[in-house]
Order: sequence, then C-alpha cells, then structure tokens
Amino acid sequence: MRSAVASSVPELYGRIAERFGELILNCPQDRWEDPSPCPGWTARDVAAHVVSNHRRAVAGLDGSGYSAPGRDEDLSRAWSAASEEIKAALRDPVKAQALLGEEFGCLPFEEFVRRMACADTLIHGWDLARATGQDEVLDPEAVAVATEILLPEDGDIRMPGAFGVKVSPVADADAQTRLLNFLGRQV
Repeated sequence: MRSAVASSVPELYGRIAERFGELILNCPQDRWEDPSPCPGWTARDVAAHVVSNHRRAVAGLDGSGYSAPGRDEDLSRAWSAASEEIKAALRDPVKAQALLGEEFGCLPFEEFVRRMACADTLIHGWDLARATGQDEVLDPEAVAVATEILLPEDGDIRMPGAFGVKVSPVADADAQTRLLNFLGRQV
C-alpha cells in the first residue's frame, strides 16, 4: 500500500536519480576502484549495477535486450541516458501503466520504478557515497518509502547477492541509519 505522503513516482524518482547522477559525476577518478559496502564490489561495480538495472527496466517495457555498462563505458553518460529513458517512460501514461512480466514481479512499470528507485538506486547511492567519500545523506521521504517497501519483505531479501544480515541499530538511530542497518549496512 502506498504512503499518502509520498511524492508522485516521477518526482520521487527524479530526486533519487538526480542525486545518483551527482554522485557519479562528482566521484574522484581515483576512487572508482575503491571497495564499496557491498561485499566484493567496487564503487564502479555499484554504479554499473544501478545503470544495468535501469536498462533492464526499460527493456522490460518492450522485451528488448540490454547490457551492463562495459569497463570502459563512461558511467556518467550511461547513467544520464538510462535515467532519462526511465523519466520518459514515466511521462508516457501508457508506458507508465504497462504491466511488466514475471521477472519484474508483474508490476506496472511506474510501481516497479518506485520500488527500484527506493530499494536499489537510493540504497546504492549511499553505497557509492560511502565508497567514494561523498555526502551520505539520503532523501528522507525516499528513506520512508524504502522502509515501507522493504520491511515487509524481510525474509525475501536475505539471500546471496541481495541484502545482508541485519545490523542492530543503536537506540537513538535516525530513520536512514535504521534502514541501512536493516539492509546489513554498518553505518
């Protein structure tokens, strides 16, 4: 069930996407191979994963193929193109409501983007910021939406390659820290 206080999906996505793009653009060139909070992944791996998921979502609309960014691909350009395709699809009422297949949970595109932006782009934005020494503050509304989406899926997200074992937050942890701890991130 959607929160009544949440921005529209295009607004929420727009803020999360803009922030992720800033993190990519402002990443110091010597930090792309630094380890991220995702075990075995570098900062570059995190950014490439998010770009790939965006390409996958757009491909889900028409059944076309997609590929992950290559090692030599400009991540800033790749991100800009992928996020603009998501925004364009969200502006198209037919595409926004198009039902994606089983691979995407049989969700309308707009709802998949809402979930992807909060459960993937938002959290991996924190991972990228942490790996590259940038500002780690997340959009508070997006944190609330991500919490609303992810908490009920606790058992389903605890698998290899997804989210790690929960970390117990300190008693006075803020909402961002509680969410990150829930997802296995040490803050």
